[in-house]
Amino acid sequence: MKLLIVDDSSIIRKAISNYLKDKGWEVVGEAGDGKTALEIFKKNMPDLVTMDITMPEMDGLTCLTEILKIDPNVKVVVITALNDQATALKALKLGAKAFVAKPFNPDKLNEALTKVTNK
Repeated sequence: MKLLIVDDSSIIRKAISNYLKDKGWEVVGEAGDGKTALEIFKKNMPDLVTMDITMPEMDGLTCLTEILKIDPNVKVVVITALNDQATALKALKLGAKAFVAKPFNPDKLNEALTKVTNK
């Protein structure tokens, strides 16, 4: 399955990428903001997107909405430090399939991705 990682922290992007490559995911792109994420998404049409919420250029919730307009079947897992219930509910209402709070561990991330992809 093809994966796009979206987070303004290069450290978080690298951690997610390294862990998921070991699990057999094909990382087709990484973006540090929502605007770049949309461009990469259109070119690569990944099956799954991990999405931060607080980012420059375009926030994750706006990017989530735009990505789902392009491909309503894509699975989006929100990974963010904003771990209040209202933010999680808003992300899920907009179409995210799961919500993972930072800091996360590899098991928590894998659990969320397995749940949304049945992989």
